[in-house]
Amino acid sequence: MKLDVIKLDGGKAGSVELNEELFGLEPRADILHRVVRWQRNNAQAGTHKVKTRSETSYSTKKIYRQKGTGGARHGDRNAPIFRKGGIYKGPTPRSHGHELPKKFRKLGLKHALSAKARAGELVVIEDAAAEGKTAALAKQVANLGWKRALVIDGAQVNEGFARAARNIEGLDILPTMGANVYDILRRDTLVLTKAGVEALEARLK
Repeated sequence: MKLDVIKLDGGKAGSVELNEELFGLEPRADILHRVVRWQRNNAQAGTHKVKTRSETSYSTKKIYRQKGTGGARHGDRNAPIFRKGGIYKGPTPRSHGHELPKKFRKLGLKHALSAKARAGELVVIEDAAAEGKTAALAKQVANLGWKRALVIDGAQVNEGFARAARNIEGLDILPTMGANVYDILRRDTLVLTKAGVEALEARLK
């Protein structure tokens, strides 16, 4: 699979051969859904907590005698049936994450890349190098027509480009090891550098 390579100023810089095993698959929504669900569940904080009967701050004194009142038998005001009493089986801090095999995660990333390539939302640039000036990079991005774009560079992100991109809305940059299904799918355009393409092929071979 061949794709044209462009420069940040819009000029042509040759072409690159993309691996069909990474960029030429038939995207499967079920695989992408499972990987995104795994990512989002692992990211969920799970710190929500309520007070149980033993943690509320009412007195533990018996509120009325056991027999003869015609009402239910109660020991204290901490019972879940009372207002401001303890909560029965409420949420406690826990992990919402679940396991997903490493091979399946790798497959999900391949299908995400293939989905972008099939939709015509994949762009390959020569390199992501900038002088660190936000205004200059914002102008280049606007000329290229990128509104919500994710740039994936090689093993290391260019420092000047990262600094310039930091304040541009809708533009994110990640190193190859940070590439993930959720971030790829939620952006309109996926931009890979030539170094990023090589590093992804080495990572997913």
